[in-house]
Parts: sequence; structure tokens; C-alpha cells
Amino acid sequence: MTARLDSDLLRTFLAVAESGNFTRAAEGVGRTQSAISMQIKRLEEVVGGVLFERGARGVTLTERGTELVGNARRIVALLDETASSMRAAPLGGPVRIGIPEEYGQPVLSRALGAFTKRHSQVEITVRFGYSVSQLAALAAGELDLAVVFEWQQPSGAEVLMNDPTVWVASLHHHLHLERPLPIAMYTRHGWSREYALRSLEQRGIDYRFAYTSDTTNGLTLAVTAGLALAPMARSNIPVDCRELTDAEGFGQIDTTRVVMHRNPRANSEAVDAMADAIRDAFHQRR
Repeated sequence: MTARLDSDLLRTFLAVAESGNFTRAAEGVGRTQSAISMQIKRLEEVVGGVLFERGARGVTLTERGTELVGNARRIVALLDETASSMRAAPLGGPVRIGIPEEYGQPVLSRALGAFTKRHSQVEITVRFGYSVSQLAALAAGELDLAVVFEWQQPSGAEVLMNDPTVWVASLHHHLHLERPLPIAMYTRHGWSREYALRSLEQRGIDYRFAYTSDTTNGLTLAVTAGLALAPMARSNIPVDCRELTDAEGFGQIDTTRVVMHRNPRANSEAVDAMADAIRDAFHQRR
């Protein structure tokens, strides 16, 4: 009969692996050192190999132990997530979210995936748009949560991550050497005029508008196609593109923060849970 892994043994194994010491592991899980040693011995019998090398300063993982540690972490995390979701009462009701287009796929998809596993009955509405329009919608009571860019004075909203705007170019083209510099810019005024263009003017870089778009995807297309350079959030630089550095005469455009505002009238548990999911997704992104 094939021996089965016991989750309790895996938890003990991880405690030892992360502490590097049987005594500290025993203290962490509330057991005696001899009990910990017996559990590790049982686990080694199950997996058919020695998991730790003993030394004067503690223990280190063997090759067999290194193979096990990643899977052990995934198994324990899945068990904890399952237990948590089974204990949590399912939530219902609507949640309305506003978020920049840039964070739709890399962040919001992760947040929604984690959220809907636990709260499949919640009706979710997502609005992609500019920060100014999202804040206006929040003030009008049309949104419960608004994730926006904040590049001026701090508003007191929760900071999810710092994500400076930088000039981005294709790896396969050398447009940054051209003068006037071909740039792609948003069609709207405001931030782009006040910060992006000013960063070029302060460095004495002559430029021309080669491409305009109302969306970030449009700017991405212009850069990857080799049509122009564009200002983008550092965390969203496309594949086969790169940030233009200070050494090349460019540098950061601003020191943007990504923050989350909450409608003070949105006080449901569903909104609480969604805010947690968004926060966790951004923390994983960092």
C-alpha cells in the first residue's frame, strides 16, 4: 500500500525548514523537541529519504527536502484556504469597483478569482477609466471602491503600491535617439501635459506627437510597434520593452502612488471582502 502524506507532518516539516532548528520549530508549533523529531522521522519514512542535514548551528534541507518544501507549502496553503472558505459565511449583494485599465489583467483578475471562490453570489460591476472620472463616480455614489493613481499631495487613501511613471521604449527600436523624439500620448489633457511633457522639456528634449490614444492599450501598441515612446507605469512595462533611464537622459516622470478610496456609505461585508482581495492582489504584485 502506498504511504500517504499527512498534513500535520507537512506542517511540522515546514516549521523546521523555515526555522532551521528543531528547538525553535517545537516552540513554534507548541510541541516537544522529541515529538518534532519523531514526526520528521515518520515523514522521512513516507517520502523514502532524509530531509535534513544536522549541523552544529541547526539543520539544512537535503536535496530530497528541497524537492518537498515547495509542494508542502502549496498543500498547506490550499488546506488553509479551503478551511477558511468553508468557515466563512457566503456573502451577497453588489460590489462596484473602479480601477485603471493597467491593473485589470495583472491585478483585478487575481483579486476577482480569489473573491469569487468564496463569495460566488456577489454581483460585481467593474469600471475601467481615468482616475479623475473614477473619483467623480465615487463621490456621486456610483462606486464602492475606487483604485486610482495619485501623483500629487497624499489624500489619506490607502496606498496599495508605489508605481512611478517612466518613459518606455521598444527593445527592438532606437527611437529614443531620434530628434524630435516621437512620443505617444493620451488624448486627454491634464496629467500628460503637466508631467510627461514637462519631463521632456526640463531635459531639453525636442519632441513630436507621433501617436495619440484614449487608452493604455493604445499606447502599448504604439511602443511595441516601434511607432513612438510612451509614458507608462513601471509595473506595466510590456514584454520586449524597457524603461529609459537617467543615464540615457530620461528618468522618472513622477512618483505615482496607486491608492484605494472607499465610498463611506459602502459598509457591507461584501465590500470589506473585496477590498481585502484587491489589497492582497496588489501586495502579491509588489
